[in-house]
Amino acid sequence: MIEVTDITKVYAGKTVVNIPRLEIRQGETIGLVGNNGAGKTTLFRMILDLIRPEQGGILSKGEVVAGHEHWKDYTAAFLDEGFLIDYLTPEEYLYFIGGLHGQHKAQVDEFLITLMEFFNGEILQRGKYIRDLSKGNQCKVGIAACLLQKPELLMLDEPFANIDPSTQIRLKNLLKELNKQQGTTSIVSSHDLNHITDVSDRIILMEKGVVIKDIATNSSTLKELEDYFAVGQIERNEAPD
Repeated sequence: MIEVTDITKVYAGKTVVNIPRLEIRQGETIGLVGNNGAGKTTLFRMILDLIRPEQGGILSKGEVVAGHEHWKDYTAAFLDEGFLIDYLTPEEYLYFIGGLHGQHKAQVDEFLITLMEFFNGEILQRGKYIRDLSKGNQCKVGIAACLLQKPELLMLDEPFANIDPSTQIRLKNLLKELNKQQGTTSIVSSHDLNHITDVSDRIILMEKGVVIKDIATNSSTLKELEDYFAVGQIERNEAPD
């Protein structure tokens, strides 16, 4: 579904992403992991054509992403609260997103009923603007807006970071259900190795803009990742000043 070929991104003379080849197949759930500065968010933004690589290209279902529009019809993404319209209430924002995708108010309301447990009574009918919500609840609104679109491709950047443990488990269940029921292709970045290995078919590990590992998840994947990051931390601590 997604094909990345020979892309590089440079900031201030420093190469922050350098990926010769990466393919994400239809229906896969991909976990993207790496330390801060690994290039995960930069890769997300290039796949979404928010920034352009210095060279190389990205295809979505065979269509060049850069400068084209059709892929946006089946793609939903939430990277941070900057994607939200924060002077709206959650209801107003979700009705707006639904309207962009041809859904009237009753259809949106019907969909939101399925997310009552995920919202945990903290989002709707609270009389608050999105800007007044906690970062965790803003994240819930952003994820809900993505799910409302019924996307073929779902991209979430650190969705587990600011939500409470109960919501983390509910989100994992939602992602698994999307994959099972709708065959949604998902790309999810996270620092939480437990959650990301639990929901992913494959783990892509990035460091300093390069793909270090691309592995199918199995019973030993979590331990493999923990060992990798533990060794890296030891090496950093032992490095001379």
